[in-house]
Amino acid sequence: MPARMNAQATADEVAASLKSDGYAIVEHLLSPAEAAEKRAELTRILAETPEGRNDFEGFKTRRIYALFAKTRAFDEPATHPLILGVLDRVLGPSYQLSAPVGIEIHPGETAQVLHTDDGIYPIARPHQELVLNIMWPLDDFTEENGATRVVPGSHLWTDRRPDESTPVELATMPAGSVMFFVGSVFHGGGANNSSKPRLGTIIEYVSGWLRPQENHILAVPREMVKTLTPRLQELLGYNIHPPFVGNVDGRHPRKMLEE
Repeated sequence: MPARMNAQATADEVAASLKSDGYAIVEHLLSPAEAAEKRAELTRILAETPEGRNDFEGFKTRRIYALFAKTRAFDEPATHPLILGVLDRVLGPSYQLSAPVGIEIHPGETAQVLHTDDGIYPIARPHQELVLNIMWPLDDFTEENGATRVVPGSHLWTDRRPDESTPVELATMPAGSVMFFVGSVFHGGGANNSSKPRLGTIIEYVSGWLRPQENHILAVPREMVKTLTPRLQELLGYNIHPPFVGNVDGRHPRKMLEE
């Protein structure tokens, strides 16, 4: 069982747990009031969000894509000092947002297949970590309502896949906590056998030299990006991976915002 830490956890402590287990939980990083406020904001957006189109998305699951085009609720969490500190240690100095998604799993939803999030990139295992996910639960995650399932240590596998005999742990945690998990660890959403939906947000980050899952340059209007903090602008793709990956006409992409 990886360490369950409190809000005073350091980036070094979280990174150490990620290295050994592939995931880590820090409880109560958001206050109850902050979690409730963000839950209310996402619930408003979910009212106009359709359910999934396939078994992987979940036929009884609603997903908010283009999150940073639709709400400012996660601007600060996305750039929280602990989050950035862990990213610096796991992905290095250059990374960006990949697939930030609000996820509401409704009663009756089945368990998602166990998978890795870096499997979309054709790079043989083992490899350096390419992806780091940050799960923000806005409801208590319990065994009954579909807490994320994870296979500890599976980020170290090279040619194995989980089967019915593979031990799986449930990432149960109170609302306002945060779960870190690397892109190479096998995981999946749990089955919701409760009477209420459970809501959370996954903010996925990827190495700066890889193409992110979502095209934020098109998804988030440029006039909106101009109002954001410089660090969030960088995470949305207005940045350079040294020496010059991501340039626009030979210049730093932030010049496009200034113009």
